[in-house]
Amino acid sequence: MITYSRDDDGIVTLTLDDPGQSANTMNATYVAAMSAAVDRLHAERDTVTGVIVTSAKKTFFAGGDLPSMARATPEDAPALFKLLSTIKGDFRRLETYGRPVVAAINGAALGGGLEVALACHHRIALDTPGTRLGFPEVTLGLLPGAGGVTRTVRMLGLAPALTTWLLTGRRYRPADALAHGLVDALASTPAEMLTQAREWILANPDAAQPWDREGYRIPGGLPAAQLPAYPATLRKQLKGASLPAPEKILATAVEGAQVDFETAQVIETRHLITLLTGRIAKNMIGALFFDMRAVNGGLARPAVEVPPATRVAVLGAGMMGAGIAQACAKAGLPVVVKDVTPELAARAAGPGITTTADVADLAGCDVVIEAVFEDPALKRDVFAEVLPVVAPDALLASNTSTLPITGLAEGVSRPGDFIGMHFFSPVGKMPLLEIVVGARTSDAAVARAFDLGRRIGKTPIVVNDGRGFFTSRVIGTFIDEAIGMLAEGVPAPSIEHAALQAGYPTGPLALADEVSLTLVQRIRRQFEAASDSYERLPSHELVDAMVDKHDRPGRSSGRGFYAYGEEKRTGLWDGLVSLATPEGRSVPLADLRDRFLFAEALDAQRCLAEGVLRTAEDGNIGSILGIGYPAWTGGVLRFADQHDDFRGRAAELAARYGDRFAPV
Repeated sequence: MITYSRDDDGIVTLTLDDPGQSANTMNATYVAAMSAAVDRLHAERDTVTGVIVTSAKKTFFAGGDLPSMARATPEDAPALFKLLSTIKGDFRRLETYGRPVVAAINGAALGGGLEVALACHHRIALDTPGTRLGFPEVTLGLLPGAGGVTRTVRMLGLAPALTTWLLTGRRYRPADALAHGLVDALASTPAEMLTQAREWILANPDAAQPWDREGYRIPGGLPAAQLPAYPATLRKQLKGASLPAPEKILATAVEGAQVDFETAQVIETRHLITLLTGRIAKNMIGALFFDMRAVNGGLARPAVEVPPATRVAVLGAGMMGAGIAQACAKAGLPVVVKDVTPELAARAAGPGITTTADVADLAGCDVVIEAVFEDPALKRDVFAEVLPVVAPDALLASNTSTLPITGLAEGVSRPGDFIGMHFFSPVGKMPLLEIVVGARTSDAAVARAFDLGRRIGKTPIVVNDGRGFFTSRVIGTFIDEAIGMLAEGVPAPSIEHAALQAGYPTGPLALADEVSLTLVQRIRRQFEAASDSYERLPSHELVDAMVDKHDRPGRSSGRGFYAYGEEKRTGLWDGLVSLATPEGRSVPLADLRDRFLFAEALDAQRCLAEGVLRTAEDGNIGSILGIGYPAWTGGVLRFADQHDDFRGRAAELAARYGDRFAPV
């Protein structure tokens, strides 16, 4: 696991190289090897002038051993405390060794990997495109517990450590990590990095950590007057949601800053163990590590060999079309964007992108992605125009968010090559791609769409056809529930606050404005037209009144559930009160929160039962990445599975608020 070599200058290089994994992690193999390496360093101290810690992998160190973390129970707390104390003890023996220690960071150093580097006196990062440094633990419901909080606070000061590194989960490029204080130097090649490391060791024989030098004070001191404001600031950042990981990170940082280093380490360990043995961290690790790995690894991809995409045609140069074109071009694919006029097509211009109004320019494209207005006739027309020109076996994809793929495929001569590729807006930021399989879509088309999605950096879930598919259907349930609450007489601020406190990234009424109430209305009317048994709800009446009577179609028009000024929300519209049921009713905040969470979870269970969802993993990842289901739940289906009494609570909600909450 760790190769130990000493050169003629007495510099020892510890090379991390786990023989059983493609990346180094803080597993049992590492722990034993690091203890042995530090033991040997101390035994041979008189012959050592310095130490370089580096890696033989493509990355430096991937972080903690998440599979073992996910199994931790409260009964494991004593063993976890002992394990963490061993890891921290070895780091402490390394940084107090009395010889300069340099981290030569030859690739990504995330979480535990960055903690390895922080236990060194000097950090040199290889400045390559793939190198990232950061503490993603907060995004998994954890905290950096191998000294990460303690050292970062002592290195940078309380506020910079929290706001830049610990609470954000951000992964920084080497230059940004240098600017933000956790990296000391950059190198352009591995050889240069090791040369810099040796030179620094020889120039700094008395190196020590700042906190081990006499007279050390935390940068900026302890802002005693500001300490009471930290919890309030965090609460504001979390929009009222109660999430244990950021709260524990704040507590660890503030408590640890007021005691000596060793005591701070113990505080950090105890807070991490509380998170490790809790439910929320298991939910988040389950979704954002295990489910994500399964989905990106091709869990739902048919096992067929298909050729890679070579040239992409995008039909429509609006916001979605331009975003799709840019994502493909960024991945190195030649892209041709067609619209009805050269001027409209030019909206999508960019590096690697050709824009045109001439269908002949699409000759040879082996992927077609249509991103025009949500109108079935228009979509069929644009495909009919390009089919004679593009490659005879081109993948034919529609970026529809709701229209059934099977119906759209009836307008093309090759329905086996026709598929849905539902991108999310803005395409450049949203990581999810929902691949929708029609009744006649071939396995080869699914595999080609999946491979293209991975190539352009998306996480592709694969779902079967159905109106609204998975994501649009389930997020529609969320918006419907909110508007239904409004129709019941629940105050609009309570609706928005309940969703935020449940952990949703935005309130459902604000989201409805962003989507546009006109689109919500049009999709619902399409549903009504397609079904003889579609139930009309009070929320539908309210949307119709907002659009048709009050001319408040949403944010794009500056008028919706919210009022807008200078393109910003200025507050909820005063007229909402007049749209509610006059008598109204008081609904407990806990019921409001659960109505959102349960409405989506129950609909997701129906999607799985009906075969719209192919796998639970796709449902969990799709709900978190695509429609903002709270990450602390571990995803929409995991929320139901891990709830103490999901069916009982659902039955309780059904008795109070309607049969839509009846357990599946």
